[in-house]
Amino acid sequence: MLPLLRCVPRVLGTAVAGIRATAPSLPLLQPASRPCARPFGLLSVRAGSVQLPGLLRPWGPCGCGCGCGGLHTEGDKAFVEFLNDEIKEEKKIQKYKSLPKMSGGWELDVNGTEAKLVRKVAGEKVTVTFNINNSIPPAYDGEEEPSEGQKVEEQEPELTSTPNFVVEVVKDGSNKALVLDCHYPEDEIGQEEEDQSDIFSIKEVSFQSTGDSDWKDTNYTLSTDSLDWGLYDHLMDFLADRGVDNTFADELVELSTALEHQEYITFLEDLKGFVKSQ
Repeated sequence: MLPLLRCVPRVLGTAVAGIRATAPSLPLLQPASRPCARPFGLLSVRAGSVQLPGLLRPWGPCGCGCGCGGLHTEGDKAFVEFLNDEIKEEKKIQKYKSLPKMSGGWELDVNGTEAKLVRKVAGEKVTVTFNINNSIPPAYDGEEEPSEGQKVEEQEPELTSTPNFVVEVVKDGSNKALVLDCHYPEDEIGQEEEDQSDIFSIKEVSFQSTGDSDWKDTNYTLSTDSLDWGLYDHLMDFLADRGVDNTFADELVELSTALEHQEYITFLEDLKGFVKSQ
C-alpha cells in the first residue's frame, strides 16, 4: 500500500482538495488558486472499505480512558494511524533536511510559507519574495497510464514547486522601487528547454513606493503581454545583471521545493496533534 501518492496542482487551478488547504498568497502577487497537490494513498483504500456501524463510537469512555470528555472516534484513530504512516513516508523521501543555499550571495529570510532573498549590488538592494502556497504545478493531462505489471510508484512524478516571485530593485537614497512580477510559464514546465531560453518570464512591471507593503493599483502597471520585445529583452537583461537569471531561477525552484515539502510535513504533524488532542 502506498501512503504517499501526491499529485500535482497548478498556478491556474481552481480548488484545493485532500488534506491540504489553500493559504493567502504573497501580498504583491495574487496567483490563482491551484488544485490539490496530493491524493490520498492509504486514505483512499480506507475510504473505499466498508464502514463500520459504530464508526462514531469513542474508543473508550472518552477515547483515552481518562474521562476527559473529549470526542475520540474510531475514525479519528484511523486518521491518526494514516497520518503516522504518511509522515514516515514523507520524511523518508525528503531530499533536504535543511534548506539549500542560494549561490550569488543571497541572504535568505523565511517567515512561514513566505521566503525573501536579499542581495546588495553596487548601491542597489535587490529583493526577491515568493510564497510556496499553491506553487506545485499539475500533472500533464497527456501523461501515460501505467503499463500492465508496472508499479504505481514507478510512475509517481517528482513534485516540484515553481512559485511566482517578485523582484524589487531599490537604489540607495531612493523612495521608489522598480517591481517586476515574474513567473514560470505554464507551457514550459517539465519540458526540455533550449540553451538560451529563459525558464521564467516577467508578467508585470511597476514602480512602487518603498514604504508600501502591497502593490498599489493606483500606480501604473505595465503588462508584458503586449510589450515591445526590445523593451522586454532589456528588462530581462536588467534582471540578469543583478543576479536574477536562469541559474537563479533553477536554484529558487530547489529552494522552494525543499521549503514546500518541509511545510507539508509540519502541516501533517500539526494535523495529527490536532486530531489526537483532548
